[in-house]
Amino acid sequence: MAGEAANPLRPRKERVENASRRRRQIIEATLRSVVKNGLAATTLATVAQEAGLSQGVAVFYFKNKHTLLAETLRSHFEKYRENWRRALEATAPDPVDRIVALIKADFDDEVCNPQALAIWHAFWGEANARPLYAEIAKELDADRAAEMHKACAELIERDGKDPGHADLVAAGVDSLTDGLWLRIYLTPENMSPGLALEITARHLAADFPEHAEAFLSRLKQPE
Repeated sequence: MAGEAANPLRPRKERVENASRRRRQIIEATLRSVVKNGLAATTLATVAQEAGLSQGVAVFYFKNKHTLLAETLRSHFEKYRENWRRALEATAPDPVDRIVALIKADFDDEVCNPQALAIWHAFWGEANARPLYAEIAKELDADRAAEMHKACAELIERDGKDPGHADLVAAGVDSLTDGLWLRIYLTPENMSPGLALEITARHLAADFPEHAEAFLSRLKQPE
């Protein structure tokens, strides 16, 4: 009897799960379309073709192209956020370890690969014309920036210096890694994630000379 009583709930649960899978399918197709066609040439039609669905299905779940692209950017950011959070959870609470974990996460193949970089730069290139993209980026990257700032402030204070400089130090590190992402994207023949790690290590060694050896050894290029 208990099983029979639960039956009416199953169709609703299945509908919710099916809708979630379908939305995920469409978003993944959108990511592939952006890589293949660019942002401007990505349409509901190209996404539907990529997903193997009718265009009407994409419209049903996302209404229009701009809503779909915004949700796609959110999804891409969520993957990035999950990656660096996992890295932090797996490391020690020491600020040096946390800074290293955040930097390594930025150049992890999960988020720093040709397809992912093409998607990042496609959206960033439209951020001025589409302020919503900039708002999404600011919203979803705020906690990552806060973690970098906190770790830098703790390390500066531990070294007996003014933690008020953490704003500049953390912003400098994040600006450097953003620029290195661009170099990897535009000139992969001259810049690799491994080299980017080494460059970042040298920057951190200059900012934190007392910990230079730790940063240089932990962020060196893989053999």
